[in-house]
Amino acid sequence: MSVNGEATRDEDNTDEPGWEVDQDDDWALAVIATVGRQLRLRRESVEMRVGDFAAAVGYGEDLVYKIESGKRIPRPEYLDTADEVLNAGGLVAAMKEDVKKVRYPKKVRDLAQMEARAVELQLYDPLNVHGLLQTPDYARGLLLMRRPAYSSEEVERFIAARVARKAVFDRDPAPELSFVLEEWTLRRPLGGETRLRRQLEHLLEIGQLRNVELQVMPMDHVEHAGLAGGIEVLKFEDGSLVGRSPAVANGRPVSEPRQLRILELRYGIIRAQALTPRESASFIEQLLGET
Repeated sequence: MSVNGEATRDEDNTDEPGWEVDQDDDWALAVIATVGRQLRLRRESVEMRVGDFAAAVGYGEDLVYKIESGKRIPRPEYLDTADEVLNAGGLVAAMKEDVKKVRYPKKVRDLAQMEARAVELQLYDPLNVHGLLQTPDYARGLLLMRRPAYSSEEVERFIAARVARKAVFDRDPAPELSFVLEEWTLRRPLGGETRLRRQLEHLLEIGQLRNVELQVMPMDHVEHAGLAGGIEVLKFEDGSLVGRSPAVANGRPVSEPRQLRILELRYGIIRAQALTPRESASFIEQLLGET
C-alpha cells in the first residue's frame, strides 16, 4: 500500500517511456543526478531501505534505484509522495520545479523559453501542421512516421514537449500568433482519418481565439513565396527579434537585421498569397466535411 492508502502501482506502468534522461543534455543529467542524490540521502537519513521506501510510495524498487542513481526523471507525483513518506516538509516536493526545467529535450526547452517571452509569433511550416497547433494524438501519428524510427521513449518525450509548449496560448496578456498552413498538410491523413478529423476540429477551435490568425495556402495558387522552407519570427517586448529558417543560416536562430528582413519579407508575402483567416476557416470546415 502507498502512504495515502492507494494500491501499489504496477512497476511496468510507472516505468514508462518518455522519462529517460537525455544522455547528450549535460544540464539535465546534472539536475536529475542531484535530485536523485538528495532523494537517496533523505531516505538513508531516516534509515529506510529501498524496498520499504518503494512499498511506501507505491512504486517498484527498480524505479526507485533508477531515480536515485539519476537514470530516470521522477514524476511530480512521485516527489509529492516521497516528500510525505520522508517527512521532508515540502523540500522534496519543491524539487519539482528543478525537474520541470529539464523534463523536455534541450532544443525544445530553448524554443519554449523564447516562445514564452515573445509578444508576437509568425510561423510557417511547409511540411506539417505546426507543432504548436498539433493535437497530442496527431503529433504521435507524425512522430511514428519518422525513419529511422524514434524509440518509444523519444516519441513520448517529444509529445510531452509539444504539449508543454502550448502554454503560449494560455499566457496573459496573450501574444499575437500568426500561422500559415499548407493545404496538403490538412488533407493527408497521416496516422488515420480519425486523427486528421480531430486535428481539423482543433484548428477551427484555435482559430476562434482573438489573438490567433490561421491562414491556409491552397495548392492551386500559382504564386508561392515559401518554397525555400519554413519560417519562424519571434518578436519581443523590447523590440528585438529572433528568426529561424532552413534557408537562412542553416536553420540556426538569427538576430542580424539583414537576415531578419529577409524572413519578415518572405513571411509577409506568404500571408498575402494565402487565404484570409475567414476564408481559411471556411476552407478547413469544407475539408472536415470531406474527411
